[in-house]
Amino acid sequence: MKIKNKISIITLFALFLLIMNGCEDMFEPAVENHKENDDLYGMPSWATGLLGHAYISNPLGSWSFNDVATDDAVSNDPNNGYRLMATGSWRANNNPMDRWQYLRASWQYLNQFLFIADNVNWAEDPLAAEMFRDRMKGDAFGMRALYMYHLLLNHGGWSEDGELLGIPIIREPEDLNSDFNLPRNTFQECIDQLYADVDSALLLLPAEYGEISNNNQVPEKYRAKGVTAGQYSRVFGDTGKNRMSSRIAKAIRAQAALLAASPAYSEGTNVTWEQAANNMAEVLSALGSNPLTELDPKGNKWYASSTDIQNLPAGVNPKEMLWRGNKEQNLNLERDNYPPTLYGSGRVNPTQNLVDAFPMANGYPITDPASGYNADNPYSGRDPRLDLYIIRNGSQAGPQNTVITTAADGGDNNALNRVETSTRTGYYLKKLLVQSVNANPSSETQAYHYKPFIRYTEIFLGYAEAANEAWGPSGTGSHGYSAYDVVKAIRQRAGIVTNDPYLESVKADKDKMRELIQNERRLELCFEGFRFWDLRRWKNDITEPAKGMRIESGDYTVLESVERRAYQDYMYYGPIPYGEVIKFDNLLQNKGW
Repeated sequence: MKIKNKISIITLFALFLLIMNGCEDMFEPAVENHKENDDLYGMPSWATGLLGHAYISNPLGSWSFNDVATDDAVSNDPNNGYRLMATGSWRANNNPMDRWQYLRASWQYLNQFLFIADNVNWAEDPLAAEMFRDRMKGDAFGMRALYMYHLLLNHGGWSEDGELLGIPIIREPEDLNSDFNLPRNTFQECIDQLYADVDSALLLLPAEYGEISNNNQVPEKYRAKGVTAGQYSRVFGDTGKNRMSSRIAKAIRAQAALLAASPAYSEGTNVTWEQAANNMAEVLSALGSNPLTELDPKGNKWYASSTDIQNLPAGVNPKEMLWRGNKEQNLNLERDNYPPTLYGSGRVNPTQNLVDAFPMANGYPITDPASGYNADNPYSGRDPRLDLYIIRNGSQAGPQNTVITTAADGGDNNALNRVETSTRTGYYLKKLLVQSVNANPSSETQAYHYKPFIRYTEIFLGYAEAANEAWGPSGTGSHGYSAYDVVKAIRQRAGIVTNDPYLESVKADKDKMRELIQNERRLELCFEGFRFWDLRRWKNDITEPAKGMRIESGDYTVLESVERRAYQDYMYYGPIPYGEVIKFDNLLQNKGW
């Protein structure tokens, strides 16, 4: 046995040497795989790859459904990270909202790209090369602004010393010799950097991409140099659609201004509500002199028609969308969120809290005596958006318009708490789902979906919020429309009665209008990842328990605490990752974490 062991060891050692000698590039990649900056100057495709990381890491690129960490929804998945976070497990070393490493690593790629972009040989044609350089740099500046906004959302906060902090601002690419132990810049300095990046993007990018056929359509700065329509279209034509544009960059600036002006941040910034309103209005001005006439009549159900999405030409946006992801054919959303009898897992369960936020069709909140609300018939006469966005007891859903019974004494697994895929609240998600989808594994039918990045409805509501704070419900600033005008248009689109007596009753009251705008934002943007951030920037209550509805023998009973919310006051702001503040003593943690 000893001899055999010795032979085996010798054999293994010889084999190891053979592998090491024959495959040395397993550990030492071939020279051509190592690219220094000088190598990239003549390889625009490699340089563009650095920029490509920005889109791979786009924080808007996928659904998060962090709504289940708010008063709008719960998850029936006991291992859902947001559910665990909301019920007491949120820590600096256990943070489902952590974007620190992910986005800052992509920020490094953008810095590397910007460092080399001026020296890359983008094309043999010098005019095309100049335009390609402008486009790519503008793209990088715009995406860096987007990253800053989301890093501030996730990690901006107040230090123990009472200073509102953002992230360390790094404008140059880092290497092994860089100083990584950097302090966080102030929140205001980060906003200033975001604004500077947007300004750079605006100088370099078109408002939108598309082919042109006439030399007179070439922007003056290029036409003066002799650029033709064909040369311009080569760079800024249809192939650029849905990439960063000046219009998108303006929207990112407007989002950041709204954040900075909000109660949770305003004491640490110099951004005013008026500035936020003006920034929103600048985005909306692209729609025309009276943007409200361009409000998409189908904008509150942009997701519903697979055929409409399928027929969208590549890169073309419907009227509601300022920026969107690629259209894809699948049934992932339906498989995850359909009720069990439709072969779904029912993961996102809307709450009674959210259901109660939908007014009556006459516009009055259900708590108002003038509303006509009947607690014994709670779904009758309601805002049409309730049945558009939420499956409740008696709703029809799926390709066969199946009646869904969520009552506790229902006869199948759609019933309240019947099995692990049943609803915990008495409600299932309907918004975002294409009802023609068949999720039955034996006869699947898929549908086309896309992820919205920025909707015009979001921008309209952002304007209404900021304009109300800056000038009151009916004030317009230098624009031709007010917060009242926006809310009226959005509620009429939703199906609220035209005269809208409740809106008329609050049009002179800034506080009441604020409540109404916040509620409209809650309804219009539900399940799109806004509620978590809105509650925090408004400093509204984040501890309200998630409620449900139990229906049995025709009686309706509100479940007052389907799921508690274990947030503390300091959790209006997220943490810096624990591992980072342990490694770098100059990196201050947010208060409380």
